Amino acid sequence: MSKIKLSGYIDIPVEDLQAVLRELPMHISLSRDEPGCLEFNVVQDSEIATRLYVYEIFASEPHFEHHQRRLQTSDWGQLTASATRNYKKEVIRYDSTVHNRNTI
Repeated sequence: MSKIKLSGYIDIPVEDLQAVLRELPMHISLSRDEPGCLEFNVVQDSEIATRLYVYEIFASEPHFEHHQRRLQTSDWGQLTASATRNYKKEVIRYDSTVHNRNTI
């Protein structure tokens, strides 16, 4: 079984920052409510106000893909269309017989 982890940051244009920050709680809530969302966190950098750190884990690739499709038509997707994303996507494979985590 494989989980999907996405981590990194998104840089928001300064002119969009206030609108993005107003929408952020709703984006987090909707994302956490999605089927297969195991963890979803977004926090603002304490020194670079326009940078948001992202950490997501989804139960499977289909769950992650569903999340990505929802974002395309969401308010969040529209508000962050001009943002620069710097993410790393990882597949986390679990062997339930060994209880070992391998990241590829």
